[in-house]
Amino acid sequence: MERTLQNIVLEEKGESLEYIPINGGGGEPNYPSRESRKSHANYLRKQLENAWKSAIEETKKVAVTSIRDGVYLQIEGKEGYDLVTRSLEDSRQHVRLLNICEEKDVVKATVYVPIKKQDFFLKKINKYADTTSGSDVITTIEQIKSAMVESLWIGKKDSIPGENSIWCEVWLRYEMNEQPQSIVDNFYSLCSDLNIEHKEKSISFPERVVVLIKANLNELEQLMLSSGKLAEIRKMVTPISFFTDLTTWEQKEWITELEKRIDISKISNTSVCILDTGVNNAHPLLKPVLKDSDMHSVDVAKGVDDRRGHGTEMAGIATYFDLQEKLESMSVVEIYHFLESVKILNNPNDNDEDLYGAITQQAAYIVETENPNTNRTLCMAITTPESGDLGNGVPTSWSASIDALLAGVDDEIADNRRRLMCISAGNTQVTEIAEANDYLSAILTHTVENPGQAWNAITVGAYTDKTIVAKKEYDGFAPVSNKGGVSPFTSSSVMWEKSKWPVKPEVVFEGGNLGHNPDESFLNGYSELEDLDVITTCKDFMIGKSLVATNMTSPATAQAAWMLANIQHTCPDLWPETVRGLLIHSATWTDEMIDTFVPNKHATKNDYRNLIRVCGYGVPNLDRAVYSAQNSVNLIIEDEIQPFVKKSGRITSNEMHMHDIPWPTDILKGLGEIIVKMRVTLSYYIEPSPGQIGWKDKYRYPSCGLIFDVNNPTESKDDFKKRISKVMRDENDRKSIPSNDSSRWLLGAQNRNVGSIHSDIWEGTAADLCQSNYIMVYPTTGWWKLRTNQKKYNKKVKYSLIVSLETPENSVNLYNEITTIIKNRAVIKTEIKAVTGRKNTINV
Repeated sequence: MERTLQNIVLEEKGESLEYIPINGGGGEPNYPSRESRKSHANYLRKQLENAWKSAIEETKKVAVTSIRDGVYLQIEGKEGYDLVTRSLEDSRQHVRLLNICEEKDVVKATVYVPIKKQDFFLKKINKYADTTSGSDVITTIEQIKSAMVESLWIGKKDSIPGENSIWCEVWLRYEMNEQPQSIVDNFYSLCSDLNIEHKEKSISFPERVVVLIKANLNELEQLMLSSGKLAEIRKMVTPISFFTDLTTWEQKEWITELEKRIDISKISNTSVCILDTGVNNAHPLLKPVLKDSDMHSVDVAKGVDDRRGHGTEMAGIATYFDLQEKLESMSVVEIYHFLESVKILNNPNDNDEDLYGAITQQAAYIVETENPNTNRTLCMAITTPESGDLGNGVPTSWSASIDALLAGVDDEIADNRRRLMCISAGNTQVTEIAEANDYLSAILTHTVENPGQAWNAITVGAYTDKTIVAKKEYDGFAPVSNKGGVSPFTSSSVMWEKSKWPVKPEVVFEGGNLGHNPDESFLNGYSELEDLDVITTCKDFMIGKSLVATNMTSPATAQAAWMLANIQHTCPDLWPETVRGLLIHSATWTDEMIDTFVPNKHATKNDYRNLIRVCGYGVPNLDRAVYSAQNSVNLIIEDEIQPFVKKSGRITSNEMHMHDIPWPTDILKGLGEIIVKMRVTLSYYIEPSPGQIGWKDKYRYPSCGLIFDVNNPTESKDDFKKRISKVMRDENDRKSIPSNDSSRWLLGAQNRNVGSIHSDIWEGTAADLCQSNYIMVYPTTGWWKLRTNQKKYNKKVKYSLIVSLETPENSVNLYNEITTIIKNRAVIKTEIKAVTGRKNTINV
């Protein structure tokens, strides 16, 4: 299919309609029953008294003058039952919920209560005892204890330090009338008094600010006894080392020949910024695209050069996509973007103790100060295994700071500047594959690494087309993965809780293959072979080596950055949300991926869940992203919505947007039973609010969510409105409105409606699709609505909606028909405006 036509950007915005959700909540609460309310109240009163007394006694052990004005309590629910956490705090009384966790089916919450509010829980207990119903929170409480360091520690308890000091993240809380920096300064002063080492960097989030200290258990206890600002303590995570100890191909004459074919005359104001170990830009293939003035370092003392090699390897792929193809070709190589480099690590082996979220943000600000108006893709292939002790998709300070950076939250450079970024998913190691003796099993259990769980970033996994083993010394080895299959080195999010966390990775690019020889005993015969790797630029070109082999998700991430830059070059005015959406919208699964995860026609939605949680939405295609064809049309809408509003003192849902897509209805009717395909992708950014306070009630990670829906084939415009919004119904409609038929979608609502980008495919007859031309975008709840003290309920969210319609080759000219419909609509609206203008003139 030849794609040479420009994508169609629809200027028409969605119709704003009042929105009230149909469903008011979940099922029946899972609360324990109590035989006697008075007996349970007496039991809790005694526990509260003992816990309060114990906490007060502990404060007398502090080594310095305590500035703590309250006590930490741990509230526990009954095993197997819910704990009502929404009533465990009252910000007006400065009683604050600090964190929520679940251990062995017991929900535990840590709360800070000021001394002056000692009766806060006592009043609730007394009210519970004196009434016959209500007070759900007391019903669900099983124990009240004085909180210790273990109550604030988030992650595996066996990682809590003992006598030896370790680097820890301390999450401090602050109130709306307090400045985060003031809280940090006071805490650092306390650390100095206690001789606790600390770093100067900090990361601010709503109601939380994260700092880094080096402390043992006794020192953490002293901090807890001295300050009432601690909310969480986490073990610090550091980046892993890169292992690319492979033989290089020294072909300098090829480099010289390729230099002559490089054309940089069409480079635009578009860049890929590599956040890595620096880049050696004197390499002949990098010098044309990376100027000295675009080389930076977060730590000036470390210089801008690359001593490890990883950054230079990334630069070669981010410039040429497939360097081997360019070397073997005789064609002119046109480059449309330039490179920038910010060294954030000197050598991954150093494992410097620092807040990498703050470092990542600082790196972005450095290049934006130098080139403020550049269309930029940030590219980072540095990760930590899982998320320290957390794992399973839980946000960290690093991933959350990236979400905040991309959404333009509290921006140091420009107000609400949204950004574009791709991050590697992290790597399944050869040792894991050898232990499992099955690469797919290893991939399924190796979760996407920190900070790849960031909602707003594009997380990149790996697939492979590398299957030819040519070298004689590799006799007996065969590729592990078939052509077009997932790379053995990729990571997945299969183990993550599917209703909470995003689809990661979203896309896959070339990451190389792995060799296997069953006759070899070492590592069960698994081995990395350079024949199955990707070729790129080498840092050591000055001493003879110009090219080096690399693999895993790092080169895949650099390829993603190359494609994002080329989308931006072709479509420079599109929002970051749209560019991100186009990359994912263009992705398709290979036949090998389908055969592996969806092996038969009776595939379930769970089969597709495994597919997208390993392969994302597939392998992107640049032409499919930036161009349309006569029979395959991409429509782009950029709009913004205000999810919530304050009415009569209450924060409620505000609006939904209905988009009338210019569907070629008559042509589709004429195609009848011919199979056509519609794909819809919704892309937006969330504002993060991290912290281990769980997903229930008002403490949620995203500011809000957005969802798309399409009217059913036999559903009218009015019925579609009524199905989505309660306010659109009247009494006669209550029992007659059908629900959405999610089964007609390939992935289905449960698989796609997670994270901040949703994409799905509807495939069926043209006759069925011809009337499905209305798309609704509507909000789901988030902390903007529920945390009213933050006063974010009037904020708007920008979103991109990408819709494609595809019919069989040579059937009809969809593109021309759609553009004609758009032009006719514009003429009609112009005429209406003209008539309205004359009437206004007459009325005046």
